[in-house]
Amino acid sequence: METRSPFLDTIFLLRKDECITLFSNVQEISPKEEDDAEIYFETEFEKERLEFFSDRIVCNKKAAVWAAKIVYHSAQLYLIRKNTEQNMRSLIPEYKETKDISTVLSADLALRFLPQIITALHSVDPEDVLIKMLENILTEFHYSGIGHDLDLKHINWGKELEDKTYRKLYLERIVEKRDYKLAEIPLINKLLIAEFGMHKEAFWRELKIITEENQ
Repeated sequence: METRSPFLDTIFLLRKDECITLFSNVQEISPKEEDDAEIYFETEFEKERLEFFSDRIVCNKKAAVWAAKIVYHSAQLYLIRKNTEQNMRSLIPEYKETKDISTVLSADLALRFLPQIITALHSVDPEDVLIKMLENILTEFHYSGIGHDLDLKHINWGKELEDKTYRKLYLERIVEKRDYKLAEIPLINKLLIAEFGMHKEAFWRELKIITEENQ
């Protein structure tokens, strides 16, 4: 991908090398950059979709670009705060469209990097209002927040993990991130143990098996 814009270059570098570029001021994102970002994320989504091929799950380009803007602005706000308080909500808007699995997985292309940014913000100022705004977004898109300590007590896990493809991806990320808090939720624990089968010791030896007696 050639250098074209601060926004696109930042997102490309983040996804490629997990590095991020910080600028001396909050850069505006042009409609042309958003259009180019939609093309980029659609291509990236198709690459990842090879691992969970499903005709029902398609790239939601708008959601992917919304998420990328959240991550991009959050990173810039790590350094730049002068005259940004009044614009904070416009820089970090909530997602107001209908949310489905395609939306969640498309947004995840960028939101998966949000926990690291929150950690960095927390190290500077644990009371930063931006942290709460970002954690609210991650709570809504908690697939991207696996591994980050979120309050998910309100989730109906039976309904949340109804879709087989999404359930598989969700469980795989819990294992990848070694998220004990999620893995020890009874329903999720049962699903994980069933997935591991006889190879539980190889996949996650330290994970406790939750039973009615030890809940």
